[in-house]
Amino acid sequence: MASFLVHIVLLVTLGLVVFGSQPGRPGPSLTASFGEQEPLDMLVDPSETPSTRIEWTRIAREATESRHQNETPQVALPEQEVRGEQVASNPGVGFQSEHPADWTRAAAVTGGGLEGRRPGARARLVQEGGGNQASEEAVERGLRWLAVHQCRDGSWNFNHNQGPCQGLCRHPGDSSSTTGATAMALLAFLGAGHTHVGGDYISSVRDGLYYLGGRAAVTSNGADLQEGTMYAQGLATMALCEAYGLTKDPGLKDLAQRAIDFIVFAQDRDGGGWRYAPGAPGDTTVTGWQLMALKSGQMARLSVPSPTVFAADRFLNQVQSQEGALYGYRTPEPRPSTTAVGLLCRMYNGWGRSHPAIAQGAAYLSKLGPSKEADGMYFNYYATQVLHHLGGSEWERWNAKMRDSLISTQSGDGHEAGSWHFPGSHSKAGGRLYCTAMAVLTLEVYYRYLPLYRSGAIESR
Repeated sequence: MASFLVHIVLLVTLGLVVFGSQPGRPGPSLTASFGEQEPLDMLVDPSETPSTRIEWTRIAREATESRHQNETPQVALPEQEVRGEQVASNPGVGFQSEHPADWTRAAAVTGGGLEGRRPGARARLVQEGGGNQASEEAVERGLRWLAVHQCRDGSWNFNHNQGPCQGLCRHPGDSSSTTGATAMALLAFLGAGHTHVGGDYISSVRDGLYYLGGRAAVTSNGADLQEGTMYAQGLATMALCEAYGLTKDPGLKDLAQRAIDFIVFAQDRDGGGWRYAPGAPGDTTVTGWQLMALKSGQMARLSVPSPTVFAADRFLNQVQSQEGALYGYRTPEPRPSTTAVGLLCRMYNGWGRSHPAIAQGAAYLSKLGPSKEADGMYFNYYATQVLHHLGGSEWERWNAKMRDSLISTQSGDGHEAGSWHFPGSHSKAGGRLYCTAMAVLTLEVYYRYLPLYRSGAIESR
């Protein structure tokens, strides 16, 4: 199989590679307004299924149909908070290194693990974690809907009418980020253990990875998959890192590493966060996706720099309140969704379950309960992970509501069968595809990442 380096040479020959730089004090109560780490093993031995290995030379041909320009327009993904003013890109900001030093911080972004996605482990973890046959059937129906709505070029589109659906399903989104949509769908398949070398959706995952490879603009700062927004960069990097971590396909390694490198470059050096454009002062929602992508890279044994993680802690300090129990968007004014993001980031950055802020924040999330609105899908996604990692009675109460609500709201009619849609501003941008991917990812919580504290994978501090 051709290596990724051969792929790069082919792209250069075709003239398709773009090079260049791109640019409170705690209060008395918790209130907020709504304004076992192990190296990843392969799920399937790729040596046993050579016909399914990615042929990266094909990407060069596909890239001719989706060529990058030197500058990509800013586009909107489903927003998780009020955006506020757009901050211009600052090309002079960001760590720049060819391959950063390995992530050696003992308690930083360790644990979780993807080993639960193995078929045998998956069934056991569903039973232990509070899932059931109905939740697993809902996941499978959701994945089938996603597979049917994949475009011929391997991508997914938030406007699912752009693909084979042709209007048979209602509620298309209006976001134009194909890398973001493709990554969200891929993450749903990967979350259940389906890869391009094994599982029930080999061709769907393979073609989606081809598409991401063809859309990557390889710059001196890494592989740019933004299509105008760092949301998409984080999501696409997560998908590439998970696909590599689960299969160890050498053809994916360099692309996944370069995608990580671009995230490192795009960090706001002063504040430590990320926002829509590289170098812009951060917000919690975009920062959360980048940190999750870096965690995926670390689990896949790719190179992730400690200084980047230390700087992200600095950003979280700036937007926390109640000594780290609650989190805001760009300021310490707390919000439910950003609190869920902040707490999960703190968990992966080494805060133990005995940390007072973790317990206080989790109690706050549990008291709120799962949201039934479209704009709460993002909140549910992060809060479900926080409470699952902690376990206990708060998780059991949350899980019963979340699980049963998602099962009962899944569509069973016609071409929409297997999908979800919840009215709201987020679903206007992301549409039925966004809602479906987020619902599937939330229902995969039982096995998608191994519980941090119960697996003994993280040291408290």
